[in-house]
Amino acid sequence: MTKQINDLKIAVLCGGVGSERGVSLHSGENIYNALCRGKMNAILHDLKPDAMGILDDTSIDVFFLALHGRFGEDGQLQSILEQKKSAFTGSGSKASQTAFDKIAAKKVFAAAGLPLAKQVVLNGSVSSKALAEQLKRLSSKVVVKPACEGSSVGVEIHTDPQKATKAAIRCRQQFGNCMVEEFITGREMTVGLLEGKALPVLEIRPKAKFYDYQAKYEDDTTEYLFDTISDAAVVKRLQQDAEKAFAALGCRHLSRADFILTEDNTPYILELNTLPGFTSHSLLPMAAKKAGIPPEELCRRIAEAAWRDKVRS
Repeated sequence: MTKQINDLKIAVLCGGVGSERGVSLHSGENIYNALCRGKMNAILHDLKPDAMGILDDTSIDVFFLALHGRFGEDGQLQSILEQKKSAFTGSGSKASQTAFDKIAAKKVFAAAGLPLAKQVVLNGSVSSKALAEQLKRLSSKVVVKPACEGSSVGVEIHTDPQKATKAAIRCRQQFGNCMVEEFITGREMTVGLLEGKALPVLEIRPKAKFYDYQAKYEDDTTEYLFDTISDAAVVKRLQQDAEKAFAALGCRHLSRADFILTEDNTPYILELNTLPGFTSHSLLPMAAKKAGIPPEELCRRIAEAAWRDKVRS
């Protein structure tokens, strides 16, 4: 007989070794507390290189992934769990790897017909002079970002081509592959996704110059607002594009798509996060709550989806 959700043992994996370890620990604790409030059998585990034995614990029915960044969101952990035939929340290894690599993800989004900012990619050596010329032609204002980091780690905005060039080379040296995008002026929008269906659109209004790590997790002045778009067609377009991005990447269970909405109401997709945070500042739980889904139900539904996929496989 198939186990019921309350009979399952759920291990919440958090922490990890990436630059977003602190955020992950907060996400894990919140997920664990929500599962416990929902009367589910949960344990919390800080996953580190010297504490991986839990992945071989056959008493665990579902691994609830609350890791962000490298080894957690980039497909590596997902690949291990797939090899072990374990049930786990979030997207599989292929979708996770593609979504985590912003360069690879943009190729998928382009093929799906989603509006994208123009970009220059640094995945090898390039002369400063040649790069400066490229960036000058790209845009008068650019965003430098690592291809494989999250939470705005390593992101810089520049209007001077020489400074942007130095930042891009520095980014390449520090983080690996780097991309430089034209800066799209507009409103920051995010659309949470639960089992492939869009949640209410949320607008982010940071007091800082841009929505950086501090604005995301530490600044209580950042505003998170619903119902700020009066045109229902624009809301529908954002939600449809989020669902399109989710499907194009082959995601499952949960995700969050980030957009810049321009003055002419064009939604430019920035990225899709396959394991969005569950901190007090995190956007997916906010959107779920707006839709009438409290944290206990949200976490329960995600765990159920993972177990259901396991039973079906």
